[in-house]
Amino acid sequence: MSLDEMDKLRQQIDALDRQLVDMLNDRAKLANKIGEVKKTLALPVYNPKRETEVMQNVMNHSKGPMEPAAIKRLFERIIDETRRLEREHMEKSGDHPA
Repeated sequence: MSLDEMDKLRQQIDALDRQLVDMLNDRAKLANKIGEVKKTLALPVYNPKRETEVMQNVMNHSKGPMEPAAIKRLFERIIDETRRLEREHMEKSGDHPA
């Protein structure tokens, strides 16, 4: 493999990284909308049953080379950050989440 080939691969990774950032932000926007519904219905931010469903969905969807356990670790962080955003949003509006 040449340095040019490696650079092209890195450019592809950079493009995918930008897409991932966009998708993560889109996911966070949807989660904030769900947080608004939770607030209206007086539901807690943390829903362990739903998080288990999300984890099973993403782990089952992965066809590799990343192992399901690696996907789970990544989504644990994604969900943690999303939950933090929901809490911040609720606190700004004067409510305190469960």
